[in-house]
Amino acid sequence: MIKRDLQKILESNINSGKIIILVGARQVGKTTLIQDILKNKKNVLFLNGDDPAVRRILANINTEELKNLLNGYSFAFIDEAQRIENIGITLKIIADQIKNIQIFASGSSAFEINNLMQESLTGRKWEYLLLPISWKEFEENQGYLKSQQQLNLRIVYGMYPEVINNFGNEYEILKQLAESYLYKDILNFSGIRKPEILENLLKALAYQVGGEVSYNELSKLLSVDVKTVSNYIDLCVQNYIIFKLPSFSRNLRNEIKNNQKIYFWDNGIRNIIIGNLNHIETREDVGKLWENFLISERLKKINNELLLTKSFFWRTRQQQEIDYIEDFNGKIFGYEIKWGSNSKLKIPKTFTNSYNSDIRLINQNNFRDFVI
Repeated sequence: MIKRDLQKILESNINSGKIIILVGARQVGKTTLIQDILKNKKNVLFLNGDDPAVRRILANINTEELKNLLNGYSFAFIDEAQRIENIGITLKIIADQIKNIQIFASGSSAFEINNLMQESLTGRKWEYLLLPISWKEFEENQGYLKSQQQLNLRIVYGMYPEVINNFGNEYEILKQLAESYLYKDILNFSGIRKPEILENLLKALAYQVGGEVSYNELSKLLSVDVKTVSNYIDLCVQNYIIFKLPSFSRNLRNEIKNNQKIYFWDNGIRNIIIGNLNHIETREDVGKLWENFLISERLKKINNELLLTKSFFWRTRQQQEIDYIEDFNGKIFGYEIKWGSNSKLKIPKTFTNSYNSDIRLINQNNFRDFVI
């Protein structure tokens, strides 16, 4: 097992009087992480939301029935909690009425988990997001040298645990991830009737990684209305397939204010969607892959360390651009991402003068400082 940075944080909240909820895409290791936390605990109850019997029992259970079900247990883990009807109300009853048990719950579809739980569990939960393996976690598991030797592979195949742990079988595993798991929760819970539109949308976004996204252009490309494009993109964001990077703007007239870029949380998923798992040396999109890899790794770092950092990109109408911007407590930091080790940094003086910010060049030589 690859140790996860969130494990210590989750363990520190045991017996805090609140439910511990772990959300994230399928197959990122949520169940494995919680089971590892509970492996040496006594009196543990495991309830799998994928089990129809468990769903029937927990869907409309009352307080006395819950007390009877949980009697004698110190810990309970409800896996795939989004599958259980009225799970938010059930967890609220436990939090309010049953004080001598620590509840863990995991869910793979944020839109369903959050819709069911936000109001019911206000002030009663700790909620965390588990993403694919981070470079820091990978390096701590593999060691510095072996990690460096695998950098090109990870840029192509990504950082899902099963992909990392099954060297040589990346294609089969990524294909299964995409076909069996990627769309499962979106299709189950969102009422989408034409999955081919979703697949074509993700393919279009995969080709546009690193570029600004126009919903109008996507609407024309897919022959659907703009609202449908927006809804589908939001569902993919909520299901942790992609994330949005908004444009940064504070006070300059010529800054682009409302545009956004869209990246994938995992390069392997991005590449299997477009059907290209060729090695780095033969690819024409290596710049896009490197940018997607580094920005997703940076956001994993921010997530895993619970940093209060806002992320953006920056561009003006005169095409001055910075790949990645961070606002940390009002201090602005800029980063330019280049694959080539000999690439030179072009600094837009408009940005540095306006925001009193330096811009760093991130390449293969110093990327560890950026992601670790």
